[in-house]
Amino acid sequence: MTFENLNDLRAFLIVARERNFTRAAAQLGMSRSGLSHAITALEARLGVRLLTRTTRSVSLTQAGMRLYNRLQPMLSELDSELASLRALSEKPAGVVRITAHDHAIVSVLWPRLQALLKHYPEIQVELSVDYALTDIVAQQFDAGVRVGNIVDKDMIAVRIGPDFHMAVVCSPEYLNGKKRPEIPGDLTAHQCINLRLPTRGGLYAWDFEKDGKKLSVRVQGQTVFNNTYLMLQAALDGMGFAYIPLDLAQSYIASGELIAVLEEWWPHFPGYHLYYANRRQMAPALSEVISALRYPQRESE
Repeated sequence: MTFENLNDLRAFLIVARERNFTRAAAQLGMSRSGLSHAITALEARLGVRLLTRTTRSVSLTQAGMRLYNRLQPMLSELDSELASLRALSEKPAGVVRITAHDHAIVSVLWPRLQALLKHYPEIQVELSVDYALTDIVAQQFDAGVRVGNIVDKDMIAVRIGPDFHMAVVCSPEYLNGKKRPEIPGDLTAHQCINLRLPTRGGLYAWDFEKDGKKLSVRVQGQTVFNNTYLMLQAALDGMGFAYIPLDLAQSYIASGELIAVLEEWWPHFPGYHLYYANRRQMAPALSEVISALRYPQRESE
């Protein structure tokens, strides 16, 4: 296999994953027309059509799906081995891609990674906001972040943040003249700010717990977001109750801009954990990122 062919196969893999030539071309650092030409040339060499293209969509043919399913693990393993070889002699350098919840990025990752990036100018960090339980190997991320340490058996989890509570809050403007909720079920009579989950497109059911009893409430409202900080802003703007991390709401509760309700029902969640593939050799850049994020920080760090 020539390097040219390998590059074309990598290009096909990204197009197949993204289902979009424009996004794939941006990731590859090439023009859309150049990428289209490379895929057409690959199809010509193989003698089969791999993609079905219309003005609105890109989909895999049966042959394309077969190639993608065989190619993805092979190139992932190749990339892992090449990274391992570089790790034997290189100083920390290169791109570390992490997928995480926006709150995890703002509250944990970014504050800790700033010092690392200043210390190692050859390290680049790409932080991608995603609420899904991302398959980091398939999506070519180096690591992901989720609440708790339950991960697939071929992954390693490292705690990067403390436990936290979720809070239910609204603005004084919204609650004025309305009955204050006394139990979680009372929220169904109020306007609530919903979170859209990427998995199956459902709305997140609000979790509560008290004296060992756990329950979930599905709420309704005029607004739905897929971003925690927009939910906070909507609550400040009087659009109803929001269900957000307590640390995010704390200063607004203290200032009186938000009112906390149902405090005795607020659930407790285990802290954020970074998860990554269990590899024989780890790239120095990823190793440094893990050390910078590990919680609690050791005194020498």
